[in-house]
Amino acid sequence: MAADRTILVLGDSLSAAYGLRPEQGWVTLLERRLQTEGYGYDVVNASISGETSSGGLQRLPRALKLHQPGIVILELGANDGLRGLPLETTRTNLQKIVDLAKGSGARVLLVGMRIPPNYGQRYTTDFAQMYHDLAIRDSLPLVPFLLESVALDPNRMQDDGLHPNASGEPLVLNTLWPQLEPMLKK
Repeated sequence: MAADRTILVLGDSLSAAYGLRPEQGWVTLLERRLQTEGYGYDVVNASISGETSSGGLQRLPRALKLHQPGIVILELGANDGLRGLPLETTRTNLQKIVDLAKGSGARVLLVGMRIPPNYGQRYTTDFAQMYHDLAIRDSLPLVPFLLESVALDPNRMQDDGLHPNASGEPLVLNTLWPQLEPMLKK
C-alpha cells in the first residue's frame, strides 16, 4: 500500500485498548470503518499503555521510517499529566513529535486530553489549553478531548474511571472521526 495510505496512531493506553481485547479498541474500530467506507488505509497502532510524551518522542523516528505514514494521530500527554510532569516538558515533547511527523511528510491529527481536577485548577486548565495552543501554532486539526462522550458515563468506562469499556470505544471513535475524516482521501 502507498505510504500516504497509512495512518500511524502514536498513543498510550487509551489507544492501546487497555483492559480490552485489541479488536474492541477504537483503533481497530477505525480500521474497520475505513475498510467499510472504502477509504483503503492501513492503520498501524504504535500505542503503548503507560506511554508518556517522552517515550513517544523516542519511538517516533523508527516508526516514521518503518511505516512512512501519510497521517499521524498523536494521542499522548495523559500519562504526563497524571504524573504531574511539568507542562513545558510535555508541550516541548509534543511539539517535537509534531515537527518530526510533519518533517516526514505526514499530516498530524492532535488528540487532546483532560486530567482530573485533583491536580489543581491551574494545572488542569493549562494542561487542556496546551493542546489548543499546539493546534493553533501548527494549524493542526484537534480533537479537544478524546473521552468527551464517555468520561462522565460510568456505564461506558472501566472500573478504574480512566479507560473506556467495550461499549464506550465506538463513542471514542465517533469523537475522533469528524476531525479525521476531512484528512482522508478515497
